[in-house]
Amino acid sequence: RSNVEKQGLQIAEKQEISRFAGHLIDEGETIFIGPGTTLECFARELPIDNIRVVTNSLPVFLILNERKLTDLILIGGNYRAITGAFVGTLTLQNLANLQFSKAFVSCNGIKDNAIATFSEEEGESQCIALNNANKKYLLADHSKFNKFDFYTFYNISEIDTIVSDSKLSQETFEDLSKQTTILLSKP
Repeated sequence: RSNVEKQGLQIAEKQEISRFAGHLIDEGETIFIGPGTTLECFARELPIDNIRVVTNSLPVFLILNERKLTDLILIGGNYRAITGAFVGTLTLQNLANLQFSKAFVSCNGIKDNAIATFSEEEGESQCIALNNANKKYLLADHSKFNKFDFYTFYNISEIDTIVSDSKLSQETFEDLSKQTTILLSKP
């Protein structure tokens, strides 16, 4: 599905997750925000301006460009119009040299220990950003769990915290809690 199609899905849950996750950011940090409609919502809900944000998502960049952040950096590369993300060798080389206090990514599916997305190239850029972050956050609404997608880019056990919404099943919550911290936002 395209970015525009996905924007209409789980809107309340994405806002709920985004508002909650905003409280995980401290003044003066350097954070990475990846591509995806959940992260676009997160960018809209960022509670502070005194931060440096690095992104490879044109929609996230455009949302944050309306604000007066301390520092806003767009990582370029090959443009993937369906999601608005920059990907490929140039993106990966630029991300490889950067360090983040926190990285916020999303995904299309979480199954067993695998975090997956549709595009190998988008997955690769998120993997590098996560590897270069002191704290790794996955923002995913309940509809993403127990779902496959094409390219596994990270393992649940390597994520510090998953932020999901209150509709996540108790069974899924308990299973994943054995591997990482899960925070559920309130409606």
